[in-house]
Amino acid sequence: QLQLVESGGGLVQPGGSLRLSCAISGFTLDDYSIGWFRQAPGKEREGVSCISSSDGGTYSADSVKGRFTISTDNAKNTVYLQMNSLKPEDTAVYYCAAQKDFKMPADMTKNLEVRHYDYWGQGTQVTVSS
Repeated sequence: QLQLVESGGGLVQPGGSLRLSCAISGFTLDDYSIGWFRQAPGKEREGVSCISSSDGGTYSADSVKGRFTISTDNAKNTVYLQMNSLKPEDTAVYYCAAQKDFKMPADMTKNLEVRHYDYWGQGTQVTVSS
């Protein structure tokens, strides 16, 4: 059974850091693209960062470039999202999602679109507030 479980969310002050984890079971990362998404109250779910496990390519939304970093630990079958210099507008429920690499668009800039992913975790809350 394919499963993604997020952890690492919490309350942090503006300017602080958090590292989110996405533990994967039921499949290995070798052939999958993984994306991190977030959804704030009253807003649509939006893509944050994604990574292709086949070639290690990454892409991030402009709003988080230079602050967030996506990475994988294939030995642990886990994907991370390191979030630095957090802002109140980063407050949201964060989700990880997976899709087979061959189903993803060739243009990686499109890999942050929700519609491309079939498998989703349950989410973890991140709140940035003083």
